[in-house]
Formats: sequence, C-alpha cells, structure tokens
Amino acid sequence: MPVQPIRLFGDPVLTTPADLVTDFDKEIRNLVTDLVETMHDAPGAGLAAPQIGVGLQVFVWDIEEGNGHLINPTLELSQDMQDGEEGCLSFPGLVYETPRAFRAVAKGFNMHGEPITIEGTELLARVLQHETDHLKGIVFIDRLLAEERKIAMADIRNSDWFGEALSLGNVPTIKFSPHSTNGRAI
Repeated sequence: MPVQPIRLFGDPVLTTPADLVTDFDKEIRNLVTDLVETMHDAPGAGLAAPQIGVGLQVFVWDIEEGNGHLINPTLELSQDMQDGEEGCLSFPGLVYETPRAFRAVAKGFNMHGEPITIEGTELLARVLQHETDHLKGIVFIDRLLAEERKIAMADIRNSDWFGEALSLGNVPTIKFSPHSTNGRAI
C-alpha cells in the first residue's frame, strides 16, 4: 500500500471528530497498513486516520515499548499526571511540553473486530492519549496551557510549512481519501 500525504494543521479533517468503524473488512486492514507505512516513512511514533484524511476511528503506533493499532478506542486515565515533550506529524518540527495522564488503559478493537485492551504508562500512555485525541478532533496544542498555546500559535504562523502555503495563496483544502469509507471520510 502507498504512503499517504499527512494533513497539516489548518486542515478541517484534523478538528472534525471521526466516525466509529462499523465494518471490519479489507478496507480497514488496508487503512491500518497505509497508516503504518506512512508513520514509518514520516517517521513518527503514532498516526491517526484523520491525519491522512480518513474520518474513521483508527490509529497506529510504534515506539520502543511496542507497536500496534486500535480501532474505536475508549480511554481510562490515571489521576497522576506527567509532563513531557510532545510533537505531532501534523505540526512538523514543533515540540511542546504537554501535560498528560501518567497511565492509560485503552480498549477497542483490532482490524479483525476482536476486542483488545492496551495498558501503558509514560510514553505509551502519552501516545494512546495523543492519537485518541486526534479521533475526537482534538490536536495536542489544545492541551497546552493558555500561554504555551499562544507561543505555539505564533510558532505555527512563523513555520516554513504554514508560511509557505499562505504565501502561495494556498489555504488548507479537503482531499478525498483513497480508501472506501462508505461516506464517512472528508
């Protein structure tokens, strides 16, 4: 399967909640494969379907603690918090201290529709939260404190990738997914 273009901040698909997956078919398995290949090509620690323009609740991850994918996730979070640097493939080159729960338990399904549970602390917990946020239309800068978010927005406006698009008169456009999503994609 081909590597897909990653949508950048400003694209409406990143702030639109994704739909639940209802059919665990070949298209979903192809989507998982595309997500993994795109994430590795970038490279990144995780990637959610909306980041390649597919409005479905699917994400993948690959970190030192392990790799996998999750569909239609729900999260249970610890009260203990952690701070740590966090970035996003949809915000190239930008990293900010982002508060997250120290521990996360994610429940959902694999690409075959079988229920799975993933438990993680520290980096895995951060990845599970970050990618689940994408499926809800939340980007990581939404989790920053107000002052940090102002700095992040200024950094975005001054970034090469954002500034170049604006200088060419390009505003974020909606592209259609190469995957059949039965009308559930933007």
